[in-house]
Amino acid sequence: MDPVRFGLGIRALRRRRRWTQTELAVRAGMSQAAVSRAERGDAARLTVRTLDRIAAATGARVSVRLLWHGEALDRLLDAAHADLVEQMVAMLVDRGWQVVPEATFSHYGERGSIDVLSWHPQRGALLIVEVKSVVPDVQAMLAGVDRKQRLGPRIAVERGWKADTVSRLIVLADSRTARRRIETHRATFDLAYPARTRAVRRWLAAPNGTLAGILFLPSGPSTTARRRVSGD
Repeated sequence: MDPVRFGLGIRALRRRRRWTQTELAVRAGMSQAAVSRAERGDAARLTVRTLDRIAAATGARVSVRLLWHGEALDRLLDAAHADLVEQMVAMLVDRGWQVVPEATFSHYGERGSIDVLSWHPQRGALLIVEVKSVVPDVQAMLAGVDRKQRLGPRIAVERGWKADTVSRLIVLADSRTARRRIETHRATFDLAYPARTRAVRRWLAAPNGTLAGILFLPSGPSTTARRRVSGD
């Protein structure tokens, strides 16, 4: 983030609304001094949370992007995501599920893809699996999974599956950061995704009724190799 450009942007948005720095500070729940520092190009000394609150008060939002060796970080994250998907696919196949990784859909203008689409033929259970190597924007993630679950029965019909139930599962890399993120939003996740790893594994082995849960899986560059060795 360019702190000077950020400061100029906040100042422009504030003046567009004809606010003083004090008025913006009140709306953001910040001190006038914090607003002043941000506008002077001193944003690097403020927390991201502070900057986000100042920006939100003007109707803007802060986007912080981490860069590392060009596209190397994107490839690293993609590899972590692919490993989690592979683990999930193997787990489901071992338990008798039919699985389609990266299943795309398009219904009346609603388009997207499902990381792992699964169907249990004996139980007529359809499972929408969302895989995340990092915990993203929580509200956006929940809304996205809910939309896919709503479209689930139609997506199943296209593949010749009869879905008696539609369940949803979020798969996360088992890390302190991910668990801390879930704990931070505990009330939301306890309501929307009450089942956790042990209960999820039991349900996957013998699906009964619907499931809404979170499954933590190990993730790392040697996870796949360790799994293959242990399975030989």
